[in-house]
Amino acid sequence: MSEYQYYEFQAVDRPLTKDELEGIRALSSRARISATHFVNEYHYGNFRGDERKLMEQVYDAHLYFANWGSRRLMLRLPTTLLPARSAEPYCAEGALTSWTRKGHLLLDFAYEAEDGGEWDFETSFTLASFTTLRTELAAGDLRPLYLAWLSALTRWELEEDVDEDEYTSTVEPPVPAGLARLTGPQQALADFLNVDPHLLTAAARASSAAPSRTGDKDALTAWIRALPPREKDTLLLDAALGTAPQPGPVLLARHRAASRGTAEPSTATRRRSAAELLDAAHDVRSEHTRQQEQARAQARRAEQGARESHLDRLAKNTEQAWQDIAHLIGQKQPGPYDAAVTLLKDLREVHDRAGTPEEFTRHLYDLREQHRSKPSLMRRFTDADLTAR
Repeated sequence: MSEYQYYEFQAVDRPLTKDELEGIRALSSRARISATHFVNEYHYGNFRGDERKLMEQVYDAHLYFANWGSRRLMLRLPTTLLPARSAEPYCAEGALTSWTRKGHLLLDFAYEAEDGGEWDFETSFTLASFTTLRTELAAGDLRPLYLAWLSALTRWELEEDVDEDEYTSTVEPPVPAGLARLTGPQQALADFLNVDPHLLTAAARASSAAPSRTGDKDALTAWIRALPPREKDTLLLDAALGTAPQPGPVLLARHRAASRGTAEPSTATRRRSAAELLDAAHDVRSEHTRQQEQARAQARRAEQGARESHLDRLAKNTEQAWQDIAHLIGQKQPGPYDAAVTLLKDLREVHDRAGTPEEFTRHLYDLREQHRSKPSLMRRFTDADLTAR
């Protein structure tokens, strides 16, 4: 299997300067590079840059994946929007790490397939699917961080040398609201990190509903209206000139902090242990399997019922069915030939149910004798085991 690696970086809050851009271009001669974007694919060799340093210095988002199962998403936000202490409870080895540099919090989401697995050539990702996560995190929505912790637990469950006491002593981080209904970028992140959907369902049981958009909008409108005019003028000017990060996340974070964090993780619910969550996920998985089996059984019964009804209708007028078969064969085309064979197999079953298989055999013998000069039709008869015995 040939090697494949994908690298993408994006500058969101400000474009790169001329000097920064020249430094980036020196790292790759084949990449698509602009003042806000870097994209390159490698089928051999490796990227010469240091992703961590580039994120610390110039970029706000980075995506990497390789065909042997490695995946990485990095996001950078000002610590004024998302302080390090908010992310720390969700950090987990191999899934999420965080650190601060020059007034920014950096989040490193990662997934590493244990055995690499077979590469799905239909699988690909783009950074555009994930960049909105920065805005959500900046506004106080910590669901992306909790998803990373669930990803770590998903992989931890598969390890063979874990002491059962570790599962019991490890407690989940604060549970954010809205886990039962993820946003599009959050669902993309859950898929990217291979979060067990049954574990997510179990975890969401302790998650309150996300705040109403309408109610939140009304409260936000009133709060913005109360801001000093000079401050609003400054925000609008910065937005128009692009001299500061987008004001939307800043305002949302300030508003939610002022209203005591309506989107902050719920602390009222008792924190569950990893063992409790895994047990709950097992129950969800078992129930899901039971429902699937039940649905398949219902589908089989419905299909069988429809089949029986069809044969009952056919049994009421077998002579018309034989005439229809003659008409289909007379068209001398592959499609009608196939339809005739299908109808013949149905008639055979009808006669078997009625206890008159000899009558079907007689009709079939006459049919084969009449059309023995049609090799394509005869071949279809043979393949369908429609032979006169």
